[in-house]
Amino acid sequence: MKKMSFRLGLGLTLLVMISLIALFAPLIAPFNPTETTRDVLASPSWAHPFGTDNLGRDIFSRIVFGTRVSLQVGASAAVIAVLIGVPVGLAAGYFRGWVDFVLVQVIDIFIALPGLVLALIITAMLGPSVVNLAFTLGVVTAPTVARLVRGQVFVVRETLYVDAARATGAGGGWIIRHHIMPNTMRVIYAQFAINVSLAIFTSASLSFLGLGVPPPAPDWGGMVRDGSMFLPIRPMMSLGPGGAVALTVFTFYLVGSSLNDEE
Repeated sequence: MKKMSFRLGLGLTLLVMISLIALFAPLIAPFNPTETTRDVLASPSWAHPFGTDNLGRDIFSRIVFGTRVSLQVGASAAVIAVLIGVPVGLAAGYFRGWVDFVLVQVIDIFIALPGLVLALIITAMLGPSVVNLAFTLGVVTAPTVARLVRGQVFVVRETLYVDAARATGAGGGWIIRHHIMPNTMRVIYAQFAINVSLAIFTSASLSFLGLGVPPPAPDWGGMVRDGSMFLPIRPMMSLGPGGAVALTVFTFYLVGSSLNDEE
């Protein structure tokens, strides 16, 4: 239990730090992240801690502002996944019968498809933008939320207090609101954090392929792609944003997995 508490504390500490960087990005970043200069491919220095890219933009400033973009996409996608997946999971788990059968078939179809491939297809159809990217990733991860909530509802609906509520004449909607939902929130919170990490990683992958956040917005995946062409001479162009992706994904996954393990 102490180990899990330490993991959760570490995850929350990192989460607060990342959130503060996103919130105070204009105060932390020394330069405009989209401003081009003549000082192209500059080496790391006091003025430019990570150097500049091929357009003379400060890499450190772009990484800092990229935190805002990544958190926006990740959190929005996780919210959309919850708004879609939770009602589906509640309905399938509580009402069972043909309702459960139909919804599970739809859930299984989406889960069977590779998430990145499905995201590529939807993003290519809708076009690259922050809104479209968040919507796509929310739809892709919603089936996982629905399946987890459904499994939790199966357990809760067989408890004695739910049987007692049915015996007193309580309807399904009342039971779901007052008994089922409160006892599934831990799973929802944990999966929300994990979905944020998945959305940030998938968003970076799509941006690397040119289907994510359109330039010149400072996006970590796009920065890794741009820096890959100059990796031998300016490795920080890719290593900097790549490390930011890894740290942020690790943070949210650490929080989500810790919440899931807590009793």
